[in-house]
Amino acid sequence: MKDYIATIIKNEQIADNIFAVTFDLGEEPCVRAGQFGNISIDGTHLLRRPIAVCKTEGNEVTFCYQIKGQGTQKLKNMGAGTRLNVLMPLGNGFYVEETEQKVALVGGGVGVFPLISVLRAYKDKKDIAAYIGYRNQGAVCGVEEFAKAQKFIAVTDDGSYGAQMNAVQAFAADLEKGNRPDVVLACGPTPMLRALKALAEKEDLPCYVSLEERMGCGIGACLVCVCDQTNGQRARVCKDGPVFNAKEVVL
Repeated sequence: MKDYIATIIKNEQIADNIFAVTFDLGEEPCVRAGQFGNISIDGTHLLRRPIAVCKTEGNEVTFCYQIKGQGTQKLKNMGAGTRLNVLMPLGNGFYVEETEQKVALVGGGVGVFPLISVLRAYKDKKDIAAYIGYRNQGAVCGVEEFAKAQKFIAVTDDGSYGAQMNAVQAFAADLEKGNRPDVVLACGPTPMLRALKALAEKEDLPCYVSLEERMGCGIGACLVCVCDQTNGQRARVCKDGPVFNAKEVVL
């Protein structure tokens, strides 16, 4: 973990209300798929913005974010040359075992972006199928990345791009055809993850989910982002996660 003084290279809109910002960190970071960064917007916003790493290339790191509040609204207006503090890498990411050769990625909403980091990390080593759900055609992005998977199925809630269904339904339909993975990795809205967890338990599939929670410090000190575990304990999403075995968390 390091607090970089990072320089924005580009900051552009890639879908409705979705932007991608690429920073030059000045050195090549050591980042595992599924980890995130905590971005300091400016002096008027005390809390940093936690955003999953989408991809890294040399000294460059790209984060994709949705405009939700004043912080991200300010971030979208920052151009090339702007320097910001970026604390990263944070959290525990995804890890695929050597024995897990067939990997299913299931993503929805802004949860699709950390899955791009997984695809980039494992596409030359694993047989990857990506089941990606979007709200509508205007929200579709990252297609050129997911197209690098051995299988890519994109769907939308309204049927304006691909079939009219969600990512879990697309995955379930492929399961019914006998296309069974060794492990499932997912990120997206809680209702999506809840449905996926139930499906994975029914099919006896290992499933790991990246949780989306509001965060304060991003390093496990403030306890803002705690989640409930099935053993009755609580875990910090920023430090103990954001990736958890789906069996171990209450969704």
